[in-house]
This record gives sequence, structure tokens and C-alpha cells, in this order.
Amino acid sequence: MGQRTVTRSPKPPSQIDHPVNASSVPPTRRAWLARSAAAVSALAWPFQPANAQPARSASADGAVLTSSLRSSPEARLIQIYRAIAAGDPQALPLAAALVRDVPGFQLGQLVYGDLLLARSGSFPGFSTATDGPPAVRGQLQKLRAEAQRRLGSLQEMPPAGAVPEQLLQVARNVRHVVVVDASHSRVYVFEQQANGLQLLRSFYASIGQAGFDKRVEGDLRTPLGVYFITSRLDDQQVEELYGIGALPLNYPNEHDRRLGRTGSGIWLHGVPRATYSRSPYATEGCVALANDDMAYLMAVLQTRRTPVVITDEVTWVRPADQAAERRGFQSLLGQWRQAWARGDRGALQALQTADYNARGDSSPLRRVSTGVERARATREPAPPAEWRDVSVFRWKRQSEVAIVNYTAVAPKPARSMERRQYWAREQGRWRLFFDGAV
Repeated sequence: MGQRTVTRSPKPPSQIDHPVNASSVPPTRRAWLARSAAAVSALAWPFQPANAQPARSASADGAVLTSSLRSSPEARLIQIYRAIAAGDPQALPLAAALVRDVPGFQLGQLVYGDLLLARSGSFPGFSTATDGPPAVRGQLQKLRAEAQRRLGSLQEMPPAGAVPEQLLQVARNVRHVVVVDASHSRVYVFEQQANGLQLLRSFYASIGQAGFDKRVEGDLRTPLGVYFITSRLDDQQVEELYGIGALPLNYPNEHDRRLGRTGSGIWLHGVPRATYSRSPYATEGCVALANDDMAYLMAVLQTRRTPVVITDEVTWVRPADQAAERRGFQSLLGQWRQAWARGDRGALQALQTADYNARGDSSPLRRVSTGVERARATREPAPPAEWRDVSVFRWKRQSEVAIVNYTAVAPKPARSMERRQYWAREQGRWRLFFDGAV
């Protein structure tokens, strides 16, 4: 849904006569602004040219990647909050420049309007602004929530070298990984580099109106799980609501189908051009980003291979801490491949679920099938021929699932196929419930 416009009428930047000293803000308002800015007041905000790479900043946990560029509207907004907290008279001209350059940034407009009202001495204080139509009060609450999410992200950046726990093994052919922290309205973009995955960017994002953990079609929730980008839709293929384009995800995946979850059409997408961003809970279940941020994602992310992890809370780990679990799962995959190569029905039965490849549809659950006859009766390359570019993602929420992407290469005739497996941990043992082409 689009946002309602806040009914404020600040002067345009051209009508500013004198810069305001932020110390003149009424006590109640300045106290709130100072608290909002506390998240950044102790940090050295890294300013760079617009085309520069994101910089690192110091924190108590060591170097972390801020992932914001000097020219981004979010970075400029943070700079304004810092100026307000410090009583810096540059707060007003900085806000005036922001709303001039990005007029659709409603949060920027709100801060700018507040600073103008503060200069006149007529602003009653943010925390006591309870008058006005319900629509306006509701919109102010949404903008407050957006401000808190943006400011809070600075204290929630991961330690350098850390990755989300869902990334057990990421193959070199996966260029980027996207992680959506649904409860904090944040999207993290990791890039595959010579020394492994490195945090490259982070963006503010909006999720479903009813929150997260989607179960049924129309519940207005954003799903949680490990998904993959299936295609790319440019602005000629989507309605204005979705901005400059969209990256559809494969919701529901095989795990969702097995649990009976319904719905479809979950995308990463932009926002209407008339606005810069949406409130934290504003979509019908998709993940919405500013159009500038979405343009970046559409330019760099691969379809089919790029994982998008959507979680309610990111747990950061160091890859070295997952070494034992990684080796254990590699051993499990080796057992399955060897059993398939031998055509060992008994061994495969022990590694597969009763509903193997049932796809969670309405058809009767089939008893375990080795899949050997099926694979050999088709032209699909047998997975035991050779596995390349193996990625393993795990998911722990109520149940434990592992998703394996791999490329199966057949020597005669020489050809390859990208495939995906889903494993479930049941009664302490991993069992395969789906294996199919991507």
C-alpha cells in the first residue's frame, strides 16, 4: 500500500533566511531528537564520494561495514540527526538540502518541518503531538518507527568477517547473498570475494503489514526461510506500486509446501516513484526497498543462484565456527551420492523420507523411491557423476531443514544441470525429502 502524505507545509529551501541553531529546539523535542541520535553520536560516520566503495567504521566489536555512502539519503538523514544532537546550526541547511534533492523522502520532510517549527518556537514537542486527524497521527507514528529502524541499524551491524548462521557453505559460483532481517527492517548484501563472503551494503526495507512468518495466502505477512531469486522484472513489467522493478522469489519452496503453506508472488521490489520509502510494515508480504537500492540489487544479483535468507532475527557467526557441522553435512552428502551410484535401494531408503519428492501437493504420499530408476529413465544427468559448486544453507525454526544447491555433471554425453535438494532433520537424523532440477 502507498503511504499517506503527512500534512506539513515547511518553507521551501529557498525561503530560509537564517540557519537555525539546533540548541533552540524546545526541550521535549530536542530530548527526543538527542535520544534518536544517540545511536550515531559515538560513531565516526564514514563520508566518501558517491562512487566510492563503502567504508569501515570502528565499534566496540571491531571494524564493521557501515555500507552506506555519503550521498545516500539515509546517510544524509543520519548526519542531520547528529547535527541536532550536537546543537549544530548546520542541521537546518542539511535538512533543506535533503528535501530539495529527495522530495519524496517523507522522513526527511518531517525532520525539516520540525526544525522550521522549532525555529519559530511553535512546535509542541514530538512526544506530545497527539492532536490532529487520526490519519496524520498514524502517519507520524510510522515515520517515527522508520527513523528508529534506520538509526538502530548502526548499532546492529555484524562483526567483521561474520555471516548469518544459515550460510553453512557457499560455492564460488554464488556471487552475492541477500539477508533480510525482518524484525529490524534491514537488508544486508554479501559479496563473494577472495577471502570469502564480505558484507558490502545494507539497506532499509519494508515488510508485510501483518509482520512476518507467512502461513497462508492473503495473510499480509512476509515469509521466513531460505529462498532464491527466480527472475527479473523491469519497470515495464510491473505496476507503479512496485517502482523500478522486482526480483521474484521461489516462495513457497519445497519446505513451505511440505508444511502446507500457501500464497505466491513474494518479491523484492521498489516503491512508487512519488515516495522514497515505505513504513516498516507496509507491503502485502513482499520486501520493498527504495528505488535506488533496488536498482543496485537488480544490477548485480544473479537469478536462480542468489539466495535470499529472510529471518526474524539474524544470528551472526564466524565461518570457522561452523567447520565441524560443515564437514558432517559433506559426509552425509557423500553417503547419499555413493548409494545412488551403486543403486543401493536399502541405503537410499535409510536416507530418504517416506514422502520423498511428493512435492507437498494433494497427491497421495508415495512410499520411498530410490529415484535410481526414474533418473536413469530420463535424460537427467545422474548426480553421482560429479557434483560441482555445492552450496548448503540451513534453516532452524520449529523444524530443521537444509537446502543444497549443486551442479550435476554427466561425462557422457558431457552436459550439466543445476539441481536442489531439501533435507529435514527428523528424530535426530537427516533425511532427504526433495531432489530436483532448479
